[in-house]
Formats: sequence, structure tokens, C-alpha cells
Amino acid sequence: MAESGLTVEQQAEAMREEIRHHEYLYYVMDAPELTDAQYDVKMNALKALEKEHPELVTPDSPTQRVGGKPKDGFVKTPHSRAMLSLDNAYDEEDLRAWDTRLREALPSSETVRYVCEVKLDGLSLALHYAPKGGAGETTAHLVRGITRGDGSIGEDVSSNVRTIRSVPLSVSAAKLKKAGLPATFEVRGEVVLPHDAFKKMNEEREAAGMAPAANPRNAAAGTIRTLEPNIVAQRRLEFYAYFLLHGMGDKAGEMLLPTQTEGLEALRAAGFRVNPNVATVSTVDEILAFIAKIDGMRDSLTYEIDGVVIKCDSVAQQKRLGFTGKAPRWAIAYKFAARAGVTKLDGVQFQVGRTGKVTPVAVLAAVSIGGTTVTRATLHNADEIARLGVRIGDYVQVERGGDVIPKIIQVVEDEKHLRGSGEILFPEACPRCGQPLIKAEGEVDWRCLNIQCPARVSEELLHWAARKVMNIEGLGDAMVVQLLAPRDANGAAIVPKEEALEVLGEDAVEASVVAEQKEGTLPPLICGIGDLYTLKKSDLVALERVGEKSAQALLDEIERSKSASLARVLFGLGMRFVGERTAALLAGQFGSMDAVMAATAEELEAVNEVGPRVAESIVEFFSIEKNRVLVGRLKELGFTMQAEKKVTTTTLGGLTFVLTGTLPTLTRDAAKEMIEGAGGRVSGSVSKKTDYVVAGEEAGSKLEKAESLGVKVLDEAGLLALVESGGTEA
Repeated sequence: MAESGLTVEQQAEAMREEIRHHEYLYYVMDAPELTDAQYDVKMNALKALEKEHPELVTPDSPTQRVGGKPKDGFVKTPHSRAMLSLDNAYDEEDLRAWDTRLREALPSSETVRYVCEVKLDGLSLALHYAPKGGAGETTAHLVRGITRGDGSIGEDVSSNVRTIRSVPLSVSAAKLKKAGLPATFEVRGEVVLPHDAFKKMNEEREAAGMAPAANPRNAAAGTIRTLEPNIVAQRRLEFYAYFLLHGMGDKAGEMLLPTQTEGLEALRAAGFRVNPNVATVSTVDEILAFIAKIDGMRDSLTYEIDGVVIKCDSVAQQKRLGFTGKAPRWAIAYKFAARAGVTKLDGVQFQVGRTGKVTPVAVLAAVSIGGTTVTRATLHNADEIARLGVRIGDYVQVERGGDVIPKIIQVVEDEKHLRGSGEILFPEACPRCGQPLIKAEGEVDWRCLNIQCPARVSEELLHWAARKVMNIEGLGDAMVVQLLAPRDANGAAIVPKEEALEVLGEDAVEASVVAEQKEGTLPPLICGIGDLYTLKKSDLVALERVGEKSAQALLDEIERSKSASLARVLFGLGMRFVGERTAALLAGQFGSMDAVMAATAEELEAVNEVGPRVAESIVEFFSIEKNRVLVGRLKELGFTMQAEKKVTTTTLGGLTFVLTGTLPTLTRDAAKEMIEGAGGRVSGSVSKKTDYVVAGEEAGSKLEKAESLGVKVLDEAGLLALVESGGTEA
């Protein structure tokens, strides 16, 4: 027995609980009761006791926040439910239009309330909690922390998440009871790097002769993915929770409580850090008032934000509103006005994309805009250069569009900022391969049509490796540059110094290789996408900054990509105008790569949301021999070229429907799928072009508008009869 009358085990647990309490006060509530020195005394006492009795150490002990680094890097882990992005609103008009759409999609008799939260500019994380012991275990332990990744699959960064002091390593039975939570649940939130920690980190980097990080968001993302947990612990990241989800069973990934408000309250009660800047409101005017308040206090906050997130409070209403292809209909992000700065235009580079499009990129004197150092900005095309009237040497106003993408807004001319004299000449030949540039009739962009152009090949590879395509970790700018470069006798890539500096630096704007073939040199390791799958470890380890482990990791990623769906393969081929959603629609409609390749423009246009320009682009793409050869090679490699074909008809072809109210047996999604499966189109608003409004119980303003416009109204039985009759009314 210890002198206190407690067993050593009880004494250790009491010490752990006291330290957890003070960590909660310090890191979650910002209300410390101890000085740093007093806290250190208590922590050191616990460390000494656990060192003397190592059998008493528990995984959730405050001494165990920093563990060993992952042996083989971070493991890709699927999410319980996709972590989708949000649609954006940039002004009052956008916000009111969203509010109108949301209310029209719900019965007019229902009350709608919104929860407004600050939009933290950091890295999204999903934290999973569950009991670790036997059947009697009542404490929830942190078992996994996953990055957002591509939204469907993230990386398990648990070892690093454990170092974040505002992340509870466990939630006691008492706190679970207080919060009304089961012992298994999921928390989603945002990791941010506070301004003070960001400043300190950059001071340390500069003292070590390293380039400073560009902004807190990138620094937070880079920190959470480092393989050294000790470094993560030193950075003092903070975690703010905003979603509480079911953690197991059929409901895994669904909201745990009836409202977002209750979810936030439960998170607070369970000991999670929840941002205090939140409001529950009922009108757009109240939303705008909250936005104005947050915008006014933006510069006084200790962390970066870039807007306000507005969510429908009711989870039942969220379920009925559903999702688009990429975002929930029940939430929107109001983005603050872009921050701007004035700087000098030092020059212009011309970047060639994967479709051959040539984009002028402004090279700027470094300027800080909203905490981010900007040295590049897009000039879009030759017409935009002419519209701006910009010259090299001009001072220009630069904005970060949506607080992310820099662009030149206007030329600044006054007594302090004199005009430049250097004319910007758009090239007549491709800056990479020298072939003549072509501008199609009716288009503003100049393009290189040489499908072997090294710049195009480079961008094709980067697109293929992107998260929403093949998700090949490790195949980034620097690797692509070396893979496409000629090699010396030892197999090392021959990359010009200026190219290596540009691509390996933080401000890389392109990943193309310009290197003259010299007598005695070896050819590049690859010449296109298909060659990726012939790479060997010995090829990779000869390259700069590539070791045995990283080489094998890249080869494993490349091999794993062979299991990608048909939709991802179609998206990855890089056809003009074919994005993620269009690729999914094509896969569902045709069911195989062969069927898509053989489809005529008319057959392609029959697919919902595929117009003439998209159809022509697809036909043109597959008419090129190089592209057909690539598809054949991917087939031989074992890629998935089949998908479950959605059975569709054209019985409702050309007809537009609007759904409103609650139908007796069909959910809104089921009704929509039925209509689209029969060739019809479902719209969100009623107009003179609407053919039918399908109305259920508690139909709202859409029904009234249909009646005022003379649009035909059907009930569920009428819709079923119309589909059954092949589009002919009984």
C-alpha cells in the first residue's frame, strides 16, 4: 500500500485523472489552473511512478501521447461515410438562393433552423472511439485517427493524432453518461496550427536555413503527415470537433443525435474542444448578422478561418435533403471576400496542361496575402492579358480567389506605382516541344496538339495519380520529373538544375522536363501512363531522393491502383470536359470501357448531363490511336473495365419532373432514380419548361407555382402509371 492509503495502481490512476483534468482546462477550455512549472511537476511525478511500475502504464495515460513512428508509413483506410466538400456561397444572393432551394425541397409546414459555425482553415480528421477491454469496459478509447484523403479513403495517422493535446485519448464512463453517448462513436473535426505556433515553426525553419512554410493550413497538413510523432507534438496543433457520428453497425457514419446543436453540446460534455463561435438561427438575415460578426473578429482570432459554415440543424431534414455528387444539400460554406495585395509583375511563364492548353502564369515579387506568401498567379489566357492591359514591370493587384487561388485583378498605376514597359508576347509555338499552337474556332485557349509533348505527358501522369483518380501516393511533381527525364549511365535522371529547383521547391508551377538527349544517355524510365506499371525497384532507387522503402511503397501504390473502378479509369484518361461525375454517369450507363469507346455522339448525348460538346470530345479522344492503345494496355494489366450497368429506358425521354412533398411509399431518391432510369430529368425548381410536378403530402410552394403556371401535377400513383405506360398518360 502507498502512504496515501491507496494502492500503487490507484495512486497512478488518480495522478492520471488529475493531469487529464488540467490538460482539459488548458487545451480545451483555455482556462488553466496551473502554471507550466506546476504542470511539469505533476507530469514528472507520474512518469517516475510509471517507470518504477511499468506494468501500470495504460495506453491513454498522459505520458503516452508520443509513441513510436509508423513502421511502414501511413496505411490507407476507408471512411465510414464519405467526407465530402461543401458548396460555396460568396455573397448574400448566393446564400438566399441556397436557402430558397433548401426550403422548397422540404414541406412548407416544417420549421427550418440553421447552425452557423466558423469555417476553420486546416485539415479535416475523423477520430474513432471504442472500448478496448472486455464486455464490461465502459470507457471509450481513441483507436484510430484518419485524414480526409480523397473523401472516401484517408490515411491512418493515429500515432500523430495522439500527440494533439486537445484530442482526448479516452472518454470516461462518467463523461459518456453526461454527454448521452455510447462507448463506440466517431468524431469529425478540423486540425489547425495556431498563429503563434506557425510563427515559431517558421522562425525555427529559417534559423536552420530552411524555407519558411507558406501558410498555417499547409503547415498543419504537412505536420500531421510527418512520420515523426515527436515533431508533431512540438508543433502544438489544435483539434476542434464539429460532427458526432455513429461508430458501428448499419448506422456507422450517420449523425448520432437528432440535431447538429445537440451534437455540439454532447461533444463539449464529452470533453472535446468545440469552437465557441457558433449560433443557431432561423433566417438568412440572422445568418448574415453572424457572418458580419465573425468577419469583424477574424483578425483577432488565434487561428486561420476563411468563412462560415451553415448547416441545417435537423438531422431528419438533412437525410431528406440528401447530397449532390460532391456535397450535402443541407450545408453551405460562406466564403469571405478574397484578400488582396499589390506587388510587381516580374515575368510570365507559359504552362502546358494535359489537354495541351497553354496557360500564362505571372511570376510575382513575393507578397503576403492573408498569411500566405504568393509568388505566382494565373493570367488565364491571351484574351485576359489583353483585357487587363498588363505589362512586365507593372504593379498589379492580386487576390486569392476563394482565399486559395491567386489571380491578377487589375493593374495599379499611381505616383508610387509606375507602369512597366515589357510587352507580354503569347508564344506561337509550344514552349515545351516547339510544335505550332492552335486555337479552335469559338475558343479562347491556345493548345499544343502534340500528344507526345513532354509537358502534356507530365500533366497526364499527375492527373492519373491524383487522389480522386488512382490515388497513387508518392507520384508527385518531383517523381514525375525524374521518371520522364533521360538518364545517365548509372540510371540517375538528367534534370536541368533550374528545372529541379523549380519542381522540388515549394512554389513549383509545373512538372515538365526539358532536357536534351545527349549521346550515351539512357532513355526515360517511362513515356506515359502505361509505362508506370513496368517500373522496377532497381529503376527507382537510382533516382534522386529515392530509397528502398519509398521505392517499394510507390510500386505498391501503383499495383493497388489496378483495382480502381471503371469510373475512375474513365476520369483518369483525362478526356476534355469529362470530370468525376460525368465519368461515373458513363460507367453506369454503358457498363464497360468497350461500350463507351464504341458509342456514337448521339448515344453519348442520351446520357443524362452529357451535352454535344462533351460527346464530341469523347468520340474525338477514342479516335486517336495512342489513346486506344493505352486502353488496350490497361486491359492487359488487369484494370477494371466493367461496371454494373444501370438498366435504363427512354420511356420518359425529354420530360422534366419536379418532386415536392412526401410520397406514400417512394423516397425522393427512389423516385428520382426511377425517373432518370426511364430517361427523364429531375429538376429542383418549377418553370414553364417543367412537364410534371410529382406532389406528395405537405407539398409546398412548388405545387402552388405548378398550379399557377398550369404545369401538370401527378401523385405517386400517377407517376407509376406514367412510367408503366411508357410515358403516355392514361
